[in-house]
Amino acid sequence: MSVAGRKTGKHRIVIVGGGTAGIPVAAALLRADSGTDVAIVEPSEHHDYQPGWTLVGGGDMRARDTRGQTAQVIPKGATWIKDAASGFDPAHNRLELASGTTLEYDYLVVAMGLQLDWEAINGLADTLGQNGVTSNYRYDLAPYTHQLAQGLGHGARAVFTQPAMPIKCAGAPQKALYLTADTLRRRHVDADLAFYNQGGAMFGVPAYARELDKIIAGYGATPYFGHDLIAVDGPGQQATFKTANGPVTTDFDMLHVVPPQSAPDVLKHSPLAGPGGWMTVDKHQLVHTRYDNVFGLGDCTDTPNAKTMAAVRRQFPVVVGALRRALGAAVETEPYDGYGACPLTVAHGKVLLAEFRYDGEVVSSFPLDPTQPRPIHWPLKKHVFPWLYWQVMLKGRHWSAPRPKPRPASTA
Repeated sequence: MSVAGRKTGKHRIVIVGGGTAGIPVAAALLRADSGTDVAIVEPSEHHDYQPGWTLVGGGDMRARDTRGQTAQVIPKGATWIKDAASGFDPAHNRLELASGTTLEYDYLVVAMGLQLDWEAINGLADTLGQNGVTSNYRYDLAPYTHQLAQGLGHGARAVFTQPAMPIKCAGAPQKALYLTADTLRRRHVDADLAFYNQGGAMFGVPAYARELDKIIAGYGATPYFGHDLIAVDGPGQQATFKTANGPVTTDFDMLHVVPPQSAPDVLKHSPLAGPGGWMTVDKHQLVHTRYDNVFGLGDCTDTPNAKTMAAVRRQFPVVVGALRRALGAAVETEPYDGYGACPLTVAHGKVLLAEFRYDGEVVSSFPLDPTQPRPIHWPLKKHVFPWLYWQVMLKGRHWSAPRPKPRPASTA
């Protein structure tokens, strides 16, 4: 039920964020004990399956199939506070809401995700969705990505960008490139493809980066490393990048932009934040480094793992276990090991299922070399993972099999 607009008082457990991280925590707590007092602070009417936007941009999924209503995913028994956090006061176990009310708690879970800093790139916000400028990082723009790929002709120039880390789903910038390139190949269109990456490699885990180097070369696309997008001239169809040797400007017919990303402003300016603005937590237990009744998970924390849905799937049982122990239950959970996964759609019908843990350790849930793209992983990306998200993860259910296993040194 929505209680925005009046003083909300106190709840035993308050979860800030009703997205991919917050909903499973609430659902799992209530599955274990339906009488648990849990409140979820979430202003949005919509709940999105964001990993699907890559497929929307490739023409392999409909945008409407990635979106649900928040009211439909709030677990039964939870209190939905349809409001946004505007300030944290962990020393006094309370937070302020945008409506001006105060909310007190015994335990706090911060699952706010991150923010997309579109305005950090000069001229970008004014041209998104037109002039050939698009991004799969927004629900309303992903269909435009596919529209552009379908309309490019011979000799057209398609440019794809990747900002500085960390970002959510670090493979998504190049997924847009691969699906566009494959669309053009199937259309028998010879276009000029370029990938401008602020970093120095195609992927942060060398074993996967080596294979991705081959894949981008196979499409005839050119990677440019150390290039950070700083300005877009939409009407003139030009993009400008900062490099170590000064600014570089290039023309485009299609520009797929991934914006810089950071912790939400309300979090980065709070006592919960560390030097980089992210919430500081123990990387294995996900408890705040200074406040032992505050937990964080998902994209908003400073844990050194990939910011992916797969990471949250391994994180939320750790937080739920800690909260249940604090409430008196005798439960055990394994610490979070940094697991993350990125199903890299390298073509329509083919996926490289990259899995890894802290320190770039390559792991695999299947008895196959994880560095190789495979058609058998495409149904997982397109059908199985969305079903698991809506029907299992958001209902607070955790599945532990198959357990990822370390790969031999030869693949790492």
